[in-house]
Amino acid sequence: MIRHFLLFPVLALALLFSLPAAAQDVTGVWSTVDGESHVKIEPCGNKFCGKIIWLKEPLTEKKIAKTDIKNENVSLRGQPIEGLEILKGFIQEKKNEWDDGTIYNPKDGKTYSSTLTLTKPDELEVDGCVMIFCKTQVWTRVE
Repeated sequence: MIRHFLLFPVLALALLFSLPAAAQDVTGVWSTVDGESHVKIEPCGNKFCGKIIWLKEPLTEKKIAKTDIKNENVSLRGQPIEGLEILKGFIQEKKNEWDDGTIYNPKDGKTYSSTLTLTKPDELEVDGCVMIFCKTQVWTRVE
């Protein structure tokens, strides 16, 4: 009987200590710089990917849904921006770091090598790089 009384506090402590680890997860919905869009990051097989699920300004001046018009791959032009997969192939390398992925920028139509680093439970540093030149953005988690 005493064992049952000891089991509850042990389980409660285990749950308490596991919560911060669960918060250190890249999956979820992230707001990009200036809240221009929301990107949902989720597992894709044994890697992670992300797609745009919301745009602050989803329509063009002509009131048509925005499409990917600058893609370097001409056959991919015309895809709707909402639903566009922009993060691909990320592998978790360290506790809070995902690497070996790419990020597509629909503003210039180019794909860059990328890393994702969770600096806080609700802050994600997104690096896009060409050779040794990188640009970093900080995305925030959407509740």
